[in-house]
Amino acid sequence: MTDGFDIICIGSVLWDVIGRTDRAMRVGADVPGRITMIPGGVAMNIAMTLREMDLTPALLSAIGNDPQGAQLLARAQAMGMVTEHIHISPDQPTDRYMAVEGPAGLIAAIADAHSLEAAGDAILKPLTEGPLSSVDAPYEGVIALDGNLTKALLSEIAASPAFSKADLRVAPASPGKAERLAPLLACPNATLYVNCEEAGLLCGNAFDSAPEAALALSKQGAARVLVTDGASAACELHEGDLMTQIPPEVAVTRITGAGDTFMAAHLAAEYKGADRALALTAAIGAAAAYVSGHAVA
Repeated sequence: MTDGFDIICIGSVLWDVIGRTDRAMRVGADVPGRITMIPGGVAMNIAMTLREMDLTPALLSAIGNDPQGAQLLARAQAMGMVTEHIHISPDQPTDRYMAVEGPAGLIAAIADAHSLEAAGDAILKPLTEGPLSSVDAPYEGVIALDGNLTKALLSEIAASPAFSKADLRVAPASPGKAERLAPLLACPNATLYVNCEEAGLLCGNAFDSAPEAALALSKQGAARVLVTDGASAACELHEGDLMTQIPPEVAVTRITGAGDTFMAAHLAAEYKGADRALALTAAIGAAAAYVSGHAVA
């Protein structure tokens, strides 16, 4: 642990508003279900899973100077996260994500991450101008990075000396934002976590399996990738060595956040010394537990 934390999580920290129903839905349907409001966002989801695995994350994000932001900060601090480096936006509201899930999975979602996007490189100043690191003294630890940042900011990270020695772990916020990761494809210190659809968007193609997608990403310059494909085989490709594993069969009770859980469990396992095979097994197991509604740790 350095400076009171183990891993830095950069990206969206917001409120998730999730409506879930066990009824089939069509456009215009009005059905009974449950609505929850919980801390979310890719960076926060990863951070929460890291806490469940006894690691301490530090958050770099933007939160509004409003009651919702104050509540979110209080929740993060109560969970044991380091929040002192979060940028507080004076004129932007705290971001939110709204999703509707049915028995077959996600039906629709809207991500309002405008405050994070408006903050721009202000959220990176603890790494580029101190106190955590600078362009002259690059950060050398693990950074979990999410695709809710703008493509311009992700391009800046890919080119900045301040990030050149970090172990970058990168995930898109959603398929709709997958193409933002393109500047990071050629980074030798980046590991990409995507599903088949997101890999297809990055490569301009559609893939029938995770291994096919991983090989295509490698040809695009990716040094290391992990690709998931729902209940089908997941894989990791590193320096030409492809490894696949089959997820266990589970009853699906929730979807939102599963990919974030997979990524967090994988990097946590490696942080604690697991080899590639054990880390992939840990990630698949954690994601399966999450979607089935059980505890991850």
